[in-house]
Amino acid sequence: MIKQFLWALLLVPFGLAASSSPHERLVQLADASSDGIIQLNDETFDLVTSSKRDWSVVLQLTAMDKKMRCSPCREFEPSFKAVSKAWKSVPKSERDKHFFATLDFADGEKIFRRLQIMAAPVVTFYPATEGPNKLANGKVDPFQYDFSNYGYDAKELATLMSQFTSVPIPYRVPIDWGFVLTFGATVLSCAVAARLILPVLVNKWTWAAITISTMLVMTSGFMFVRIRGMPYRTAEHTMVPGYQNQVGAEIWTVSSKYFILSSSFLVLIIGAPRQSNSNFQRGAVYIAVVIIVMMFSALIKDFKVKNGGYPFTYPF
Repeated sequence: MIKQFLWALLLVPFGLAASSSPHERLVQLADASSDGIIQLNDETFDLVTSSKRDWSVVLQLTAMDKKMRCSPCREFEPSFKAVSKAWKSVPKSERDKHFFATLDFADGEKIFRRLQIMAAPVVTFYPATEGPNKLANGKVDPFQYDFSNYGYDAKELATLMSQFTSVPIPYRVPIDWGFVLTFGATVLSCAVAARLILPVLVNKWTWAAITISTMLVMTSGFMFVRIRGMPYRTAEHTMVPGYQNQVGAEIWTVSSKYFILSSSFLVLIIGAPRQSNSNFQRGAVYIAVVIIVMMFSALIKDFKVKNGGYPFTYPF
């Protein structure tokens, strides 16, 4: 008698399992998963896609094994999990009307062959075929998620699936902390740089130098070279003869000489008179004069190259 009673106790769990409906079994599998995804095999695939179902399901067919080398599968997997996890936060009364499930090739090779799946991932939406959860338009045939149009982004998947679930999927795009930190660091760097550079930018001598440098470059033929698309230099020369010919190197050659000349004149006009030490003042004048003579000589040499000779002579 005691032996029969013990056997009866052992059979109770099996009896309860047998008596549970397919829907209740799917609910248990979904609740047991941390992200709400039901991991399928050959048996549970037929259960979740039963022709008589009062639930809907988003089914992912994937191949996550490294030997399969399915890069799209690994790219889409986080998005699928994120959307399923968002659905798990829905109240249970609505959550149990819809499921997320996945079948890996390693666990359901027969299913892949039966469905003639030659590439992964594949995401299919199975609407409810009976009961109050049927779609309003009465559609019961499964249809696939179009990756070519919607891509692998979780937001696109959640937006599309929300059109067929009883309540919208509460997916929220996670904060991109990398972008936030990068933006904050950029703003901070700009603020520090502005504090250091601002005194330089508002200084009149800075703008004087920029203005004079721009004038020297432009008057040295920058636009002539740019508009005509002239080369930087030729194979033999960095300065070519003729007023209608000019290469890029001439711009910097001529403008640098004019810059040195103008700086030397500024030393003579402004710098030297302000020196209190007579010896230092005299030295500055000598150096500036020597530089002016050398730079004018260099410009005359360039003039000879461009003109083909120096045509001017003394009248006596």
